[in-house]
Amino acid sequence: MAGKTTPSRARKTPIKAKASSETSLVKELADILNATDLSEIEMKKGDLKIRVSKHSGVAMQTIAAPAAAAAPAPIATAGAPAAAAPSASSDASAHPGAVKSPMVGTAYVRPSPDADPFVKVGDKVKEGDTIVLVEAMKTFNPITAPKSGKVEELLVGDAQPVEFGETLFIIV
Repeated sequence: MAGKTTPSRARKTPIKAKASSETSLVKELADILNATDLSEIEMKKGDLKIRVSKHSGVAMQTIAAPAAAAAPAPIATAGAPAAAAPSASSDASAHPGAVKSPMVGTAYVRPSPDADPFVKVGDKVKEGDTIVLVEAMKTFNPITAPKSGKVEELLVGDAQPVEFGETLFIIV
């Protein structure tokens, strides 16, 4: 009988060890997320892909299969204006005056919560004028007008999470 239980335990141990290492990896990523004040972090190792994000103060975990897995739908945040329809968003990114986010972070359209926005739709701007701030890792990065022109669209709201390459505004 002892011979029969040993192989059974031998089969269970690697699965349990793997689950334990994945759990500890998720915990470690969550700790990094909290320590750096990031809104999400993703790690890929072989076929394993782990994405940990926090929204509304709650940490969430998503484990997806690699290959052709569909991206999760964006999560609306309270107080942020509704995002543009996906077709409008894809049209905006193809616009020659589109300015995209150089990083993942939180977009701010005003220098402080009680201040007026940097710009409004229709405002004329000069090259180098700050249009939006993107906060990443407790650093506020000014996103400036790459050319002089008129702000045709402002595609982000105040305190809205943004992804790398997401269109922030359009200048014509």
